Amino acid sequence: MTALHPGREETCALPDSPIRGGTTTSAVLLATTPACRLSSGDGTLLDRLHDQLSVLPVRDVLVVSAGGGLGADLRGVAKIARTTTGTVAVLPADLVAHTEALALLLEHPAHDTAALIAHDAATSPLRPPVRVEGGKVVAAGSSFHLVPEANATFRGVLQTGESDLPALADIAEELAELSEAGKLGPVTAVEAVDLLLVGLVRSGVSVRAAAIGPLHADRVSGQNAADAAVVRLSEVDEEQVRLDTSVKDDDGFLATFLVSSWTRHLIRPAVLLKLAPNTVTGFSAGLALLAAVWFSAGTQGGRLAGAVLLYLSFALDCLDGQLARYTRTFSPLGAWADGMSDRFKEYVVYVGLAFGFAGPGIWPLAVGAMILQVVRHAIDATYAGAVADAAKVGAMWGRPARSLMESHDARRDHAGVLRIAQRLERGTVARWLKKIVVLPIGERMALIAVTAAGWNARVTFLSLLCWGGVAALYQLAGRIARSAR
Repeated sequence: MTALHPGREETCALPDSPIRGGTTTSAVLLATTPACRLSSGDGTLLDRLHDQLSVLPVRDVLVVSAGGGLGADLRGVAKIARTTTGTVAVLPADLVAHTEALALLLEHPAHDTAALIAHDAATSPLRPPVRVEGGKVVAAGSSFHLVPEANATFRGVLQTGESDLPALADIAEELAELSEAGKLGPVTAVEAVDLLLVGLVRSGVSVRAAAIGPLHADRVSGQNAADAAVVRLSEVDEEQVRLDTSVKDDDGFLATFLVSSWTRHLIRPAVLLKLAPNTVTGFSAGLALLAAVWFSAGTQGGRLAGAVLLYLSFALDCLDGQLARYTRTFSPLGAWADGMSDRFKEYVVYVGLAFGFAGPGIWPLAVGAMILQVVRHAIDATYAGAVADAAKVGAMWGRPARSLMESHDARRDHAGVLRIAQRLERGTVARWLKKIVVLPIGERMALIAVTAAGWNARVTFLSLLCWGGVAALYQLAGRIARSAR
């Protein structure tokens, strides 16, 4: 490893790796505290963290060493943010963490702005409090900045997406000036990454909360703490955690309990067979096409066979995402193919059902169901696009920038529909009912399969129109309420 010099920034090139070819992520190691020199195995904590980054998709490692205090450290981060392209991850070198925990940020396909958090309330100087709402960090703390009603702790790893790097640079420079002027109280170099998170959140940048779950990520200040933290790492099976986290924890009711409960056992066999996620997507589309062919036969046996094939098609649809998350083989093409495959499978089944129905008036119902789904997808797509556009200009709706010199972070109270939705989210039964009422793809596939096998295509399309209409109104009301908050 290249020797470190006080007050300088070192670029430590990592060994060539096949997974690093297309990555644009740079890691900034803050080796600014004495704890980074604590021993760990055959080297130091800094060496250990550097070795972990060598097996992750990181383009290069920039080491900021001690020498000029907190202000100099923050200006070093600002300089890197202004001169580096791609995603930048900032990590303290006194961190003891599972490699899998680091991968939650560094291998996430979004390459967005995110912070590693744990859902616990056991705060400490090395575990500053944060408040998480809707998967986002909405308030972050330091020794100066207080967080009311904190429900999680920050674990020291902060990633900034490329579009937010100018904001990171400005925040780092502002924090450097405030700390040197003594306006942030007795903050020290230990809190550099904590302060950067505070600044990003208060400036209105959207920060995704990446929860470590059963994994560990702890900053340490002494040798005994470092040794204990390393021992804790061995108590967790990272491979099992990786398998568990490859299954979405916020999926629909049907997908969670009737599909993912058994497709998770197919992930490792699929890896052994070297099946790519896109290959599984293709198999899923093929089964849906066969289902449409059976539906078009118009017989009771044909509809039953089509229902079974449609269920298996949806199971493979879940498996391709699980396989992508497990192998971390994400790509824009794969995401596009998966989305297009979902639309193709659903609409080709509509056509098959309509062809197989002998009675009159079925095609207007089929076309109506198809148009309704197009409208529903448009509602979601346009809202997501509007949120993305707002984030690009730093305008998180309803979240004005807050001064870094304010020690208290007031809680934002939601009103009306959003307040009711938040209260419902706290109850398990209500949360699942909310997921069901929006008629996600799993519920739609189940609705089609059950009504087609048990009755006929007319019942299927009428059910889709009625339930889908309610779901569309629910979605529209929610999007309006969130946009106007």
